[in-house]
Amino acid sequence: MMAPLPQGSGRTDAGVHALAQVASFQLLAPIPPENLLYALNRTLPPSIRVSEARIPRSAAFHARHSAIAKTYEYRVLCGSNCSPFLARYVYSCPWSLDMATLQSAAQAFIGEHDFQSFAANDPDATQRGSDLAPLHSQNQERTIRTIFSSAWEERAIDSADLLVYRVRGNGFLHHMVRNLVGTMIDVGRGFLPVKEIPRILAARSRSAAGPTAPAHGLFLVSVDYPPDGD
Repeated sequence: MMAPLPQGSGRTDAGVHALAQVASFQLLAPIPPENLLYALNRTLPPSIRVSEARIPRSAAFHARHSAIAKTYEYRVLCGSNCSPFLARYVYSCPWSLDMATLQSAAQAFIGEHDFQSFAANDPDATQRGSDLAPLHSQNQERTIRTIFSSAWEERAIDSADLLVYRVRGNGFLHHMVRNLVGTMIDVGRGFLPVKEIPRILAARSRSAAGPTAPAHGLFLVSVDYPPDGD
C-alpha cells in the first residue's frame, strides 16, 4: 500500500523563493515529528530546509485546500549597482520610483476584484484548479480574489535600501503578484497614471496591465490556516 503523494500549499515559479512553504502528507510508518525533521534536513539539498514538522489536529488537513490566506513579498532595489550577493533575491530596477505613488497604486487592489488582467495563462489550471480559491464553472468567478492588505515599505536588507511590496489575500492567480508589481512599477516611474488601475481591472485582459516582474524578487512569506486546522 502506498501513501498519498505530498501536497504543497501552492506552486511557486522557477526563481521564486519560499520562506514558509507548507506541505502535508501521510506516512505509512509512525515517525515522531522531531525525528522526521532531522531525517529530512539530512537528506535535502542545502537550498531547502524544513523548519518545523508537526501532526495536524485534523486528519482532514490539506496544505492547499485548508489554507485561508497567503502573504507574499516582492523586493525591489532601485538602481543598477546591485551587490552580486543580493542579485538573486531582488529586482534591480533601473528607474527611480515614487513611494507615495506606489502606495496609492497598492491601495487600489485592496478588496474583492476580478484579477483576470493580472493573470498569466496557466496550462495546469484545468487539472489542479486555481490557488486556494475553488474552481468554478464561470471563467469570471475563477479570477475573483480578495486582497486583505497591499502596501509598499522601505526596508534595509544586507545594507541595501529596498522597496518591498507586501500583499496578503485569499488566493492568487498564476503570476498575479509579479504582474501587480510590474504594473505598479510603471505607475511609480510615471509611465502609467494611478487612475488607470480601475480601468485595467475592468478590462479583464492581460494586455491592459503592465509587464511581469522577474521571478527572483518574489517571496512566499506565510500561509494561514484556521486555528483548529493545523
